[in-house]
Amino acid sequence: MEYVDYYKILELDKNATDEAIKKAYRKLARKYHPDLNPGDKEATKKFQQINEANEVLSDPEKRKKYDQYGKDWQHAEQFEQARQQRQSSHAGGQQFSGGFDAGDFSDFFASMFGGSTGGSRQTKFRGQDYSAELTLNLTDAYTTHQQTITVDGKNIRITIPAGIENGQKIKLKGHGAAGINGGPNGDLYITIEIAGHPRYKRLGNDLYTTADIDLYTALLGGEIFVETLSGKIKVKVLPETQNGTKIRLKNKGFPVYKQEGQFGDLYITYQVTLPTNLTDNQKELFTQLSTM
Repeated sequence: MEYVDYYKILELDKNATDEAIKKAYRKLARKYHPDLNPGDKEATKKFQQINEANEVLSDPEKRKKYDQYGKDWQHAEQFEQARQQRQSSHAGGQQFSGGFDAGDFSDFFASMFGGSTGGSRQTKFRGQDYSAELTLNLTDAYTTHQQTITVDGKNIRITIPAGIENGQKIKLKGHGAAGINGGPNGDLYITIEIAGHPRYKRLGNDLYTTADIDLYTALLGGEIFVETLSGKIKVKVLPETQNGTKIRLKNKGFPVYKQEGQFGDLYITYQVTLPTNLTDNQKELFTQLSTM
């Protein structure tokens, strides 16, 4: 029975990271996918080998077993004992996750990980996963709303929950490529990108902004109106407020993802604006103040 080098199939070395295995699998599965190589038996065979290799190397337990016994598996007494115990406790074969039956794999795979290669069943392959990006404005991400995206010519309507983060992924099960020979469809992964805002900076669920106040309000105190993502609010300014003073408005920040009614805070930094085009009388008053 031929030994199968799964690392060679995925064009990797034995020290490959989980991320490297994932990237290699996606690249090669896309290249040899039967949908992209209709009627090419060699591509179909290669695609099956790639899926078999990924089935083992992406599973920590299977990879550990393969790394330990793979090269000399026919002569490993410990492996034979484990295999016999498996056969006695799992008589009749077993099914594997990811849309593949044990019979879809090579004899080597079946010997290593259990199952029977008999039968005339057609190989079932899970459809390829799709990836997409969706760009939102900060104001869009502030409220729960619906968006329509187009994938393979089909319009898909999705709900975007309020408070979604930049870079967050949404998984739509079964909206990827169709499966082969009755295999399950792949999934669609949508990465959310939130564009910057000219007025607000977002850090987690908190928002940061600035507000201008004139010199007289800074000195004597008063009230100003501040624009928030939910509308204008009135804010009290304390007397003798210094330039750069920061205040916090509790629960006036960004909504917390999938926690209705909960919000972060809004932080406002005051920028004191100095008066311009002073009259002679105003200049005289400031001169008097400076000598007191």
